[in-house]
Amino acid sequence: MLLLILGMVFWGSWANTLKLVGKWRFELYYFDFAIGLALAAFILAFTAGNLGFDGFSVLDDLGHAGKRQWFYGFVAGIIFNFANMLLTAGISVAGMAVAFPVGIGLSIIVGTAVGLVTKQGGNPALQTGGCALIMLAILLIAVANSMANVQRHEALARAGKAKSTRRPSSAKGVILSAVSGLLMAAFYPMLQKGMEGDLGLGPYAILAVFSLGVFSSTLVFNIFFMNLSVEGDPVEIADYFKAKPTYHLLGTLGGILWACGAVSLLAVSASPVAGSISPALSNWLRQGFPLIAALWGLLAWREFRGSDFSAKFLAFLMLIVFGLGLTLISLAPLYIRRM
Repeated sequence: MLLLILGMVFWGSWANTLKLVGKWRFELYYFDFAIGLALAAFILAFTAGNLGFDGFSVLDDLGHAGKRQWFYGFVAGIIFNFANMLLTAGISVAGMAVAFPVGIGLSIIVGTAVGLVTKQGGNPALQTGGCALIMLAILLIAVANSMANVQRHEALARAGKAKSTRRPSSAKGVILSAVSGLLMAAFYPMLQKGMEGDLGLGPYAILAVFSLGVFSSTLVFNIFFMNLSVEGDPVEIADYFKAKPTYHLLGTLGGILWACGAVSLLAVSASPVAGSISPALSNWLRQGFPLIAALWGLLAWREFRGSDFSAKFLAFLMLIVFGLGLTLISLAPLYIRRM
């Protein structure tokens, strides 16, 4: 239970480090994020990963595992990395309260739909109802974001501070987050495949392999994002070295927080069934981190300031609807026999 809660909090909070760097571009931030994730993964692997009661070290785990399991872990890191870069771009454009519910919400819907098609996971009525509620939550936050952008622009226009009379588009952040979610749905099942079977990797070992995929692909993907920027002018690599040391520390901390969340959830996945908590509660805690992130965005960063009550109401209504949808999906495995 503690590991699940920690995983949810870490995964819902790492993006605060991106908000703290202010106007520093997310493309430059992401280099440090990847470094922090890889550092944390290997430090955890060679410390906590070597504390098993049976004397089986992380190096033994890596040597024992099959090549296919290595492949799954490495490719999962590449897929996640591109999806997370898009999510980070969505956060920089639209904020945490929009990007996380849209991106991770779509990821949950896709994962649940795959379970429905393959007839795995639980009661189809509860799963369908849960997906419908999460889709409604996504629509609510997209509408709220659009309303807030228009209202802020009108306020600037009345004050004579608007750069243009043209209303700003709110679609870019939503689209970036949505594409991220579609890709994000693929990485965790692949990570689980790398842990399955007698030749599967343990939670610490697979996170280390996963981090190699993240780090190596960052060097490739970020060239694309820096030259075809989602917002603003292209970024030069020299700008990375001109940043304040605090920015580099915050980016590294973001990767560390994500890695700590990941190892917490992976350790639970590898735990004996006899020691597990209720599947419904476990599923909810595993997938509840978008609500944590959205609360950070709404309450701490006040991402909807400058908008009226209607936009803020829709944003907070989204939290309730998203939570209810996640509850139905989490309850579905308990009622599989009542289909």
